[in-house]
Amino acid sequence: MDLEVGPGLTIPESELRWRFSRSSGPGGQHVNTSDSRVQLTWDVVASSALSEEQRARILGRVGRRTTAGAITVTVSERRSQLRNREDALETLRELVRDALAPPGPSRRATRPTRGSQRRRLATKQQRSVTKQHRRRPSDD
Repeated sequence: MDLEVGPGLTIPESELRWRFSRSSGPGGQHVNTSDSRVQLTWDVVASSALSEEQRARILGRVGRRTTAGAITVTVSERRSQLRNREDALETLRELVRDALAPPGPSRRATRPTRGSQRRRLATKQQRSVTKQHRRRPSDD
């Protein structure tokens, strides 16, 4: 089953690599016999589903989550391997969707208002007075 990320991108199932292993956590004796931990890997660099622009944007935004150009998602939250597989697919979908989203508007630099400057200085003065009252009285 292909992973549909958005209207312009569908990751073919052949590009997704699955690994299963034993999971720690809840499950009692069952957890010692079943491979419910899921590791899903997608090689961004070798993917045929991406354009060069999409590839550059994904690698630029999730660069620290990649290993040799591949994104790996590990899920072991649930006791069932099927549920963990579904969660891994959803996590990868959200990760790629967020990486491909266009950047938000850039911040416009503004100056502090006169009122905010006055309030800031007034609170600084009040804090100074509070600290002065804590001092030991001097012998003047």
